[in-house]
Amino acid sequence: MAQQDEPTSPKNPDDPSNHRTTTVEKGHFCTAHCICGWRGPARRARSLARADAEGHVRA
Repeated sequence: MAQQDEPTSPKNPDDPSNHRTTTVEKGHFCTAHCICGWRGPARRARSLARADAEGHVRA
């Protein structure tokens, strides 16, 4: 697994364009992360982690 830098907080966290998400795999689990600092729960299914990320961006 590649090292990733910690996300930096955007200037306006309420602006949807400031929420860029990625998924990170660690062992058998996948977690969604956002540049605003949000992290979703660990999921065994990548599709669920992606759905968590989409839900965060829409919220």
